Amino acid sequence: MIDQIQLITTPWKQNQRALKQIRTTVFIEEQHVPVELEWDKFDDQSIHFLVLHDNKPIATARLKPDGQIGRMAVIKNCRNRGVGSKLLSTILQEAKDNGYSMVYLHAQKNAINFYSQFNFIQNGTEFIDADIKHRAMYKLLNINNDQNQPN
Repeated sequence: MIDQIQLITTPWKQNQRALKQIRTTVFIEEQHVPVELEWDKFDDQSIHFLVLHDNKPIATARLKPDGQIGRMAVIKNCRNRGVGSKLLSTILQEAKDNGYSMVYLHAQKNAINFYSQFNFIQNGTEFIDADIKHRAMYKLLNINNDQNQPN
């Protein structure tokens, strides 16, 4: 599957329908995140990433101007196939290309090991957001060294 995907970087307005479709499915329907918590002012300000398979949207994430990676979602039947790894590698490269020295995220507890494979470091204590346990994590981006692939 991973060799048959198309990954694009896009502004919110250009692919809003596809981005919303994935996030609605994963966060609102599957994880029961309240609608009012899912949509915010940062969508218009962020760089968005959209993964397509056979021209169908299967994954997304965003990079906010302050370096926060968020709203990373992969459709259920496409998980554990390398899509998330490819998506995160692309986000990290985009952040480096845009001069970020660090990125951070709020990892759902069940995704901490995934982010750790990319050398993200846990920071602080566990917290609840939208009734889901999270942990803050960060990664320093070394411009001269490629650490954007999983260990």
